[in-house]
Amino acid sequence: MTDTATAGVKQGFQLKSANLSMTAIELYYFDKDEFEATLRDKISQAPGFFKDIPVIISMEKYEGLDSELDFFSMIGTCRRHNIHVVGVRGGNEDQRRLARGASLALLPGSSQRDKASEEASPAPEPETKAEPASSGQTEAMPQGPAPAPARIISQPVRSGQQIYAPEGDLIILAPVQAGAEVLAAGNIHVYGPLRGRALAGIHGAESARVFCQSLEAELVSIAGHYKISEDLQDNGWKSAVQIQLRDDLLVVTPLDKA
Repeated sequence: MTDTATAGVKQGFQLKSANLSMTAIELYYFDKDEFEATLRDKISQAPGFFKDIPVIISMEKYEGLDSELDFFSMIGTCRRHNIHVVGVRGGNEDQRRLARGASLALLPGSSQRDKASEEASPAPEPETKAEPASSGQTEAMPQGPAPAPARIISQPVRSGQQIYAPEGDLIILAPVQAGAEVLAAGNIHVYGPLRGRALAGIHGAESARVFCQSLEAELVSIAGHYKISEDLQDNGWKSAVQIQLRDDLLVVTPLDKA
Protein backbone atom coordinates (compact mmCIF):
# COMPACT_ATOMS: atom_id res chain seq x y z
CA MET A 1 0.00 0.00 0.00
CA THR A 2 1.37 3.42 -0.94
CA ASP A 3 1.82 6.36 1.41
CA THR A 4 -1.06 8.13 -0.33
CA ALA A 5 -3.49 5.25 0.22
CA THR A 6 -6.42 5.89 2.52
CA ALA A 7 -5.58 4.96 6.11
CA GLY A 8 -7.32 1.86 7.35
CA VAL A 9 -8.05 0.38 3.91
CA LYS A 10 -6.95 -3.28 3.85
CA GLN A 11 -7.87 -4.17 0.26
CA GLY A 12 -7.29 -2.42 -3.03
CA PHE A 13 -10.79 -3.17 -4.37
CA GLN A 14 -14.10 -4.89 -3.74
CA LEU A 15 -16.34 -6.86 -6.09
CA LYS A 16 -19.92 -5.62 -6.29
CA SER A 17 -22.82 -6.36 -8.59
CA ALA A 18 -23.55 -3.71 -11.22
CA ASN A 19 -26.66 -3.17 -13.32
CA LEU A 20 -25.48 -1.97 -16.73
CA SER A 21 -27.28 -1.22 -19.96
CA MET A 22 -25.64 -3.22 -22.77
CA THR A 23 -26.15 -3.09 -26.53
CA ALA A 24 -26.26 -6.48 -28.26
CA ILE A 25 -25.29 -7.27 -31.84
CA GLU A 26 -27.84 -9.97 -32.66
CA LEU A 27 -25.99 -12.11 -35.19
CA TYR A 28 -27.92 -14.14 -37.79
CA TYR A 29 -24.94 -15.08 -39.98
CA PHE A 30 -21.45 -13.70 -40.45
CA ASP A 31 -19.83 -12.27 -43.55
CA LYS A 32 -16.82 -10.06 -42.84
CA ASP A 33 -17.46 -7.40 -45.50
CA GLU A 34 -21.22 -7.24 -44.93
CA PHE A 35 -20.71 -7.07 -41.16
CA GLU A 36 -18.53 -3.98 -41.46
CA ALA A 37 -20.81 -2.32 -44.03
CA THR A 38 -23.88 -2.84 -41.84
CA LEU A 39 -22.02 -1.63 -38.74
CA ARG A 40 -20.86 1.50 -40.57
CA ASP A 41 -24.43 2.21 -41.68
CA LYS A 42 -25.79 1.83 -38.13
CA ILE A 43 -23.12 4.13 -36.71
CA SER A 44 -23.82 6.81 -39.34
CA GLN A 45 -27.42 7.00 -38.07
CA ALA A 46 -26.38 7.91 -34.52
CA PRO A 47 -22.59 8.39 -34.24
CA GLY A 48 -22.70 9.91 -30.76
CA PHE A 49 -24.69 6.98 -29.37
CA PHE A 50 -22.25 4.30 -30.54
CA LYS A 51 -18.96 6.00 -29.68
CA ASP A 52 -16.95 3.96 -27.14
CA ILE A 53 -19.89 1.74 -26.09
CA PRO A 54 -19.42 -1.87 -24.94
CA VAL A 55 -21.40 -4.47 -26.87
CA ILE A 56 -22.04 -8.20 -26.68
CA ILE A 57 -22.50 -10.60 -29.60
CA SER A 58 -25.79 -12.48 -29.23
CA MET A 59 -25.71 -15.97 -30.76
CA GLU A 60 -29.27 -16.89 -29.79
CA LYS A 61 -30.62 -16.45 -33.34
CA TYR A 62 -27.49 -17.40 -35.27
CA GLU A 63 -28.27 -19.63 -38.28
CA GLY A 64 -24.93 -19.57 -40.10
CA LEU A 65 -22.17 -22.14 -40.06
CA ASP A 66 -19.88 -22.31 -37.05
CA SER A 67 -16.94 -22.52 -39.46
CA GLU A 68 -17.82 -19.01 -40.72
CA LEU A 69 -17.57 -17.43 -37.28
CA ASP A 70 -14.56 -15.17 -36.79
CA PHE A 71 -14.76 -13.38 -33.47
CA PHE A 72 -11.31 -11.86 -33.96
CA SER A 73 -12.56 -10.21 -37.14
CA MET A 74 -15.68 -8.89 -35.37
CA ILE A 75 -13.59 -7.51 -32.51
CA GLY A 76 -11.20 -5.80 -34.92
CA THR A 77 -13.98 -4.31 -37.03
CA CYS A 78 -15.78 -2.96 -33.98
CA ARG A 79 -12.59 -1.49 -32.51
CA ARG A 80 -11.90 0.39 -35.75
CA HIS A 81 -15.23 2.12 -35.16
CA ASN A 82 -14.64 2.74 -31.42
CA ILE A 83 -16.98 -0.05 -30.32
CA HIS A 84 -15.75 -2.61 -27.80
CA VAL A 85 -16.90 -6.25 -27.89
CA VAL A 86 -16.81 -7.60 -24.34
CA GLY A 87 -18.63 -10.92 -24.52
CA VAL A 88 -20.87 -13.45 -26.23
CA ARG A 89 -24.40 -14.35 -25.16
CA GLY A 90 -25.81 -17.83 -25.76
CA GLY A 91 -24.48 -20.12 -28.48
CA ASN A 92 -23.61 -23.81 -28.60
CA GLU A 93 -20.47 -25.36 -27.17
CA ASP A 94 -18.40 -24.90 -30.35
CA GLN A 95 -19.42 -21.25 -30.68
CA ARG A 96 -18.62 -20.55 -27.04
CA ARG A 97 -15.27 -22.32 -27.40
CA LEU A 98 -14.42 -19.97 -30.28
CA ALA A 99 -15.51 -16.99 -28.19
CA ARG A 100 -13.37 -18.16 -25.28
CA GLY A 101 -10.42 -18.44 -27.65
CA ALA A 102 -10.94 -14.77 -28.55
CA SER A 103 -10.82 -13.86 -24.83
CA LEU A 104 -14.49 -12.86 -24.73
CA ALA A 105 -16.71 -13.22 -21.67
CA LEU A 106 -19.37 -15.94 -21.90
CA LEU A 107 -22.90 -14.89 -20.94
CA PRO A 108 -25.83 -17.30 -20.66
CA GLY A 109 -28.55 -17.17 -23.30
CA SER A 110 -32.23 -17.04 -22.42
CA SER A 111 -32.64 -20.84 -22.63
CA GLN A 112 -29.60 -21.32 -20.40
CA ARG A 113 -30.96 -18.83 -17.86
CA ASP A 114 -34.32 -20.60 -17.82
CA LYS A 115 -32.62 -23.96 -17.25
CA ALA A 116 -30.52 -22.57 -14.42
CA SER A 117 -33.61 -21.04 -12.85
CA GLU A 118 -35.45 -24.36 -13.00
CA GLU A 119 -32.52 -26.20 -11.44
CA ALA A 120 -32.31 -23.62 -8.65
CA SER A 121 -36.03 -23.71 -7.90
CA PRO A 122 -36.99 -25.63 -4.75
CA ALA A 123 -39.07 -28.77 -5.05
CA PRO A 124 -42.81 -28.12 -4.82
CA GLU A 125 -44.42 -28.63 -1.44
CA PRO A 126 -46.85 -31.55 -1.07
CA GLU A 127 -50.39 -30.50 -1.86
CA THR A 128 -52.58 -30.15 1.20
CA LYS A 129 -56.31 -29.86 1.35
CA ALA A 130 -57.46 -26.45 2.52
CA GLU A 131 -59.66 -26.32 5.60
CA PRO A 132 -62.93 -24.39 5.22
CA ALA A 133 -62.90 -20.95 6.80
CA SER A 134 -64.66 -20.84 10.13
CA SER A 135 -67.72 -18.66 10.53
CA GLY A 136 -66.98 -15.04 11.38
CA GLN A 137 -63.41 -15.11 10.05
CA THR A 138 -62.25 -13.28 6.94
CA GLU A 139 -60.28 -15.46 4.56
CA ALA A 140 -56.88 -13.95 3.78
CA MET A 141 -56.39 -13.07 0.12
CA PRO A 142 -53.11 -14.18 -1.47
CA GLN A 143 -50.73 -11.33 -2.14
CA GLY A 144 -48.77 -11.06 -5.38
CA PRO A 145 -45.27 -9.62 -5.65
CA ALA A 146 -45.01 -5.91 -4.97
CA PRO A 147 -44.46 -3.80 -8.10
CA ALA A 148 -40.99 -2.43 -8.63
CA PRO A 149 -40.71 1.11 -7.26
CA ALA A 150 -40.48 3.95 -9.76
CA ARG A 151 -37.53 6.33 -9.61
CA ILE A 152 -38.65 9.97 -9.56
CA ILE A 153 -36.35 12.80 -10.64
CA SER A 154 -37.49 16.38 -9.99
CA GLN A 155 -34.46 18.24 -11.34
CA PRO A 156 -33.53 18.83 -15.02
CA VAL A 157 -31.28 16.13 -16.46
CA ARG A 158 -28.28 18.02 -17.80
CA SER A 159 -26.08 17.24 -20.79
CA GLY A 160 -23.64 14.44 -19.97
CA GLN A 161 -25.78 13.05 -17.14
CA GLN A 162 -27.12 9.50 -17.12
CA ILE A 163 -30.18 8.61 -15.02
CA TYR A 164 -30.94 4.90 -14.57
CA ALA A 165 -33.95 3.04 -13.14
CA PRO A 166 -32.75 -0.60 -13.06
CA GLU A 167 -36.02 -2.23 -11.96
CA GLY A 168 -39.11 -0.10 -12.58
CA ASP A 169 -40.31 3.07 -14.28
CA LEU A 170 -38.40 6.34 -14.49
CA ILE A 171 -40.42 9.52 -13.92
CA ILE A 172 -38.76 12.85 -14.67
CA LEU A 173 -40.60 16.01 -13.62
CA ALA A 174 -38.32 18.31 -15.62
CA PRO A 175 -36.65 18.59 -19.05
CA VAL A 176 -34.06 16.13 -20.34
CA GLN A 177 -31.40 18.21 -22.07
CA ALA A 178 -29.51 17.34 -25.26
CA GLY A 179 -26.56 15.05 -24.52
CA ALA A 180 -28.26 13.47 -21.49
CA GLU A 181 -29.30 9.83 -21.28
CA VAL A 182 -32.20 8.29 -19.34
CA LEU A 183 -32.67 4.52 -19.02
CA ALA A 184 -35.30 2.35 -17.37
CA ALA A 185 -36.27 -1.29 -17.08
CA GLY A 186 -39.90 -0.15 -17.43
CA ASN A 187 -41.53 2.97 -18.83
CA ILE A 188 -40.04 6.44 -19.07
CA HIS A 189 -42.20 9.50 -18.31
CA VAL A 190 -40.79 12.95 -19.03
CA TYR A 191 -43.00 15.86 -17.90
CA GLY A 192 -41.16 18.31 -20.09
CA PRO A 193 -39.11 18.33 -23.33
CA LEU A 194 -37.18 15.16 -24.09
CA ARG A 195 -34.06 16.31 -25.95
CA GLY A 196 -31.49 13.67 -25.04
CA ARG A 197 -31.58 9.88 -25.38
CA ALA A 198 -34.29 7.72 -23.79
CA LEU A 199 -33.95 3.93 -23.52
CA ALA A 200 -36.93 2.09 -22.03
CA GLY A 201 -37.33 -1.66 -21.48
CA ILE A 202 -33.57 -2.06 -21.34
CA HIS A 203 -33.84 -5.64 -20.05
CA GLY A 204 -36.06 -6.64 -23.00
CA ALA A 205 -39.54 -5.54 -21.84
CA GLU A 206 -41.24 -4.94 -25.20
CA SER A 207 -44.35 -3.57 -23.46
CA ALA A 208 -42.40 -0.58 -22.12
CA ARG A 209 -43.29 2.89 -23.40
CA VAL A 210 -41.83 6.39 -23.49
CA PHE A 211 -44.07 9.37 -22.66
CA CYS A 212 -43.03 12.99 -23.01
CA GLN A 213 -44.55 16.46 -23.21
CA SER A 214 -42.37 17.51 -26.15
CA LEU A 215 -40.55 15.03 -28.38
CA GLU A 216 -37.17 16.50 -29.35
CA ALA A 217 -35.04 13.42 -28.68
CA GLU A 218 -31.71 12.47 -30.19
CA LEU A 219 -32.63 8.79 -29.88
CA VAL A 220 -35.46 6.73 -28.41
CA SER A 221 -35.12 2.99 -27.81
CA ILE A 222 -37.52 0.33 -26.51
CA ALA A 223 -36.19 -3.18 -25.83
CA GLY A 224 -33.26 -2.54 -28.18
CA HIS A 225 -35.32 -1.17 -31.09
CA TYR A 226 -34.48 2.47 -31.71
CA LYS A 227 -35.17 5.56 -33.80
CA ILE A 228 -32.91 8.59 -34.15
CA SER A 229 -34.01 12.22 -34.35
CA GLU A 230 -34.18 12.26 -38.14
CA ASP A 231 -36.76 9.46 -38.05
CA LEU A 232 -38.65 10.88 -35.08
CA GLN A 233 -39.18 14.25 -36.76
CA ASP A 234 -41.59 12.66 -39.24
CA ASN A 235 -44.32 12.26 -36.62
CA GLY A 236 -45.19 14.06 -33.38
CA TRP A 237 -42.06 16.22 -33.27
CA LYS A 238 -42.15 18.88 -30.53
CA SER A 239 -45.53 17.67 -29.28
CA ALA A 240 -46.81 15.50 -26.43
CA VAL A 241 -46.55 11.84 -27.49
CA GLN A 242 -46.18 8.28 -26.36
CA ILE A 243 -43.83 5.86 -28.11
CA GLN A 244 -44.39 2.12 -28.06
CA LEU A 245 -43.24 -1.03 -29.85
CA ARG A 246 -45.57 -2.72 -32.34
CA ASP A 247 -44.41 -5.60 -34.55
CA ASP A 248 -40.75 -4.68 -33.91
CA LEU A 249 -41.36 -1.05 -35.02
CA LEU A 250 -41.44 2.05 -32.83
CA VAL A 251 -44.79 3.84 -33.18
CA VAL A 252 -45.29 7.47 -32.13
CA THR A 253 -48.81 8.46 -31.06
CA PRO A 254 -50.02 11.90 -29.87
CA LEU A 255 -51.09 11.71 -26.23
CA ASP A 256 -54.48 13.23 -27.00
CA LYS A 257 -55.16 10.30 -29.36
CA ALA A 258 -53.66 7.51 -27.24
